[in-house]
Amino acid sequence: MAKEQKEVRDLQEGNYVMIDDAACEINSYSTAKPGKHGSAKARIEAEGVFDGKKRSLSQPVDAKIWVPIINRKQGQVVSVESDNVAQVMDLETYETITIKTPDDVDLSPDDEIEYLQLEEQRKILQ
Repeated sequence: MAKEQKEVRDLQEGNYVMIDDAACEINSYSTAKPGKHGSAKARIEAEGVFDGKKRSLSQPVDAKIWVPIINRKQGQVVSVESDNVAQVMDLETYETITIKTPDDVDLSPDDEIEYLQLEEQRKILQ
């Protein structure tokens, strides 16, 4: 999986982070002051990019954490197979891929879309 390590203190809201081996986008980030017997702690609330599940994490700010490298790509809808599946052609590589479409997005052939990709996981952005 394409990922890199960063210190927890370098993260901020809107960044991506790996929690429980799932790529998540940080919704809130807060720190607590260092106490008498320890270092400052960071509390991260995040939502899974591809599954939508909420996750939380509490770590010392100087700990290392994995950050996924998620690519933002452009595509064009070739065909809509059903209400929740579409064939999309990547506008860089011209390969055709099948992507599950979100419920609130109405696609038709020749629409240009933006999607996120992490290895074999893909998600259409609204």
